[in-house]
Amino acid sequence: MTVPGRADAAKSKIALVSREYPPEVYGGAGVHVEYLARELSKLSELSVHCFGAERDLSGVTAHPSWPRLAGDAPHLAALRTLATDLSIAKDLEGVDLVHTHTWYANFAGHLAKLLYGAVHVMTTHSLEPLRPWKAEQLGGGYQLSSFCERIAIENADHVIAVSAGMKRDILAAYPAVDADRVSVIFNGIDLGEYQHAPDPSVLARHGIDPAAPYAIFVGRITRQKGIVHLLRAAESLPKQIGLVLCAGQPDTPELAAEVRQRYEALRAQRDNIVWIEQMLPRKELIALLSSARAFVCPSVYEPFGIVNLEAMACKVPVVASAVGGIVEIVVPGQTGELVAFEPRNSDSEPKDPERFARDLASAVAKVCSDPDLARRYGAAGRARVEAAFSWTEIAKTTLACYQRLLQ
Repeated sequence: MTVPGRADAAKSKIALVSREYPPEVYGGAGVHVEYLARELSKLSELSVHCFGAERDLSGVTAHPSWPRLAGDAPHLAALRTLATDLSIAKDLEGVDLVHTHTWYANFAGHLAKLLYGAVHVMTTHSLEPLRPWKAEQLGGGYQLSSFCERIAIENADHVIAVSAGMKRDILAAYPAVDADRVSVIFNGIDLGEYQHAPDPSVLARHGIDPAAPYAIFVGRITRQKGIVHLLRAAESLPKQIGLVLCAGQPDTPELAAEVRQRYEALRAQRDNIVWIEQMLPRKELIALLSSARAFVCPSVYEPFGIVNLEAMACKVPVVASAVGGIVEIVVPGQTGELVAFEPRNSDSEPKDPERFARDLASAVAKVCSDPDLARRYGAAGRARVEAAFSWTEIAKTTLACYQRLLQ
């Protein structure tokens, strides 16, 4: 639907809705919302609604969880999300357009459309039908997350996909969605903040040898990010190549235990494996990226992979699995290496885990063993993000999308 009488998106009331917002950002969707909000606020009348503790930020309203739903049972996380969405929906009255991000926020946008006639735009950063391992994390709550996503995506006025691969997945998973209602707008990168900025003191603080080459992984401990496959690959890496894991927030205790076991086994064989479990300040993370010989993204499912842009902006070559939106970011033989990936079935795990691990190890070793190649890939990666992934241009494209819907 469109809303008559609101032809100027720059003067309309726009609300971004997201589970994550600074300082509580843990994934690519949260990074996306943070920077999109910063740029959109320069162009329009913008408010932000997020989950969690109160923020001391102008235009940002945080919605805490309902205490009555506290508890560790997996399904309660989904129920807390729905309760928070109800709170957000109440505060969206009077907004012309609501732009939601991830299933955590989608239901609030759908309710605002029903209650107030607001235009609902949703950005899909992933799809629940393609993340069956979420049932391991949410239990029966996975059915709720899937319900929220389906209702929103089939009824939203417009759907933004973060890659062309994501758009194909949307149309395959939700055949009721008309292709004309889906557009592709990439994630972006802050080119001023993310740039080559090594700092030997940061490496020393984390016990990393600055004179030795290392590959780095940055991501949550979840099946999606493929960290188990990376640890399997590390078993066959040349001994002189180190590995730094910036990995925390495991989806389940069982997965945490599995990763811990594999890490300890590796540590028994070599001492150049470093695991940093805490969330690092962005400046420290940039320093660790900047000194790495390669960034590794072994994801089994990745609609976009904004962390690859962060690495490329720091002039780091990327070695990544050839899945989803990654193939639209990394140019093999130019900015890094792509590793072939054949899924086993709908759970997105590799059909041949041992082969995938070997191929991943081979690609990491190729880049880390050749400093001249790594430098060429790194320089080309920086040039690519400068040319194609500026948040300023992405915000302008997003506002133009709003404009079309509000006419």
